[in-house]
Amino acid sequence: MKDRIVGVDLGGTQIRAVLTDKSGNKIRRAQQLTHAKEGPEAVIERIIEIIEEVLPDAGTDRVMGIGIGTPGPVDPTTGTLYDPPNLPGWKAISLADRIEAAFDRPAFVGNDANVAALGEFRFGAGADVDDLVYITVSTGIGGGIVSGSQLITGARGFAGEIGHQTLDPDGPMCGCGQPGHLEAFASGPSIARDARQTLRTGTGSMMMDMAGAIEGVTAKIVAQAATQGDELALKILRRAAFYIGVGLTNVIHIVEPERIAIGGGVSQAGALLFEPIRETVNDRLMSNVYEGVEIVPATLGDDVGLLGAVALVLSELGE
Repeated sequence: MKDRIVGVDLGGTQIRAVLTDKSGNKIRRAQQLTHAKEGPEAVIERIIEIIEEVLPDAGTDRVMGIGIGTPGPVDPTTGTLYDPPNLPGWKAISLADRIEAAFDRPAFVGNDANVAALGEFRFGAGADVDDLVYITVSTGIGGGIVSGSQLITGARGFAGEIGHQTLDPDGPMCGCGQPGHLEAFASGPSIARDARQTLRTGTGSMMMDMAGAIEGVTAKIVAQAATQGDELALKILRRAAFYIGVGLTNVIHIVEPERIAIGGGVSQAGALLFEPIRETVNDRLMSNVYEGVEIVPATLGDDVGLLGAVALVLSELGE
């Protein structure tokens, strides 16, 4: 009986793997450093090693498939990675083929944000709806869209880049090289940038005491200061929330989800972030036909990538 799934979360810093049952219950897990600078062959060997570490005692006999979430760009149809920025040397390498050859089991590879959306849809904040948008607000802003219980991947697998919608063509430069993207306004580094720029004007804030120096101010410090009532921190966090709300309004008008789940480190700011996001969305929706979309915290936390990889296998196999 094949009733086990291996999920792998491949990142630029570490590789994590989990063995679960079909319900996402975790049976065994492992992790190790990626050492991405050593190149794709070394990293693939580590992926194989960590999968072997979590395999059931009977080897692959009970394994239905292996799912892997990776930084993009990735073609989910072929499982091919195309030069992800934090995985040097990965130029058109089919990771799915390599893993299938090593374990003689179906292997599926997806963009980490899309895979995370599947995880929240199957096991987390979207488990009781058919239409879910997931965004993660962290070092960058990524996302995934599930419509009619199906992940929207687009013609070549690159759909769902919610963080790279243009909100202001004359806005700050995004890390991708284009101006005015949502990510340039509301990611963790963008929040920290805005705080540091304002502090340099001499504006007083407890953030200086918390960080020790302007360059030490991070998005986490902004959120911590905001929870303590610091006016500047609150202003900066509300500004980020406003732009997230504008971006989500665009998404609602295009795909009309039942629910939006927000994860990532910046989401830990809680109500200070979520309430102004909801207010902005409510103020900017085209008409009341769009009312009722829930905006909630994601629930899977750090395991979203692992359980998303598991959900990818179940989705691809029609389970």
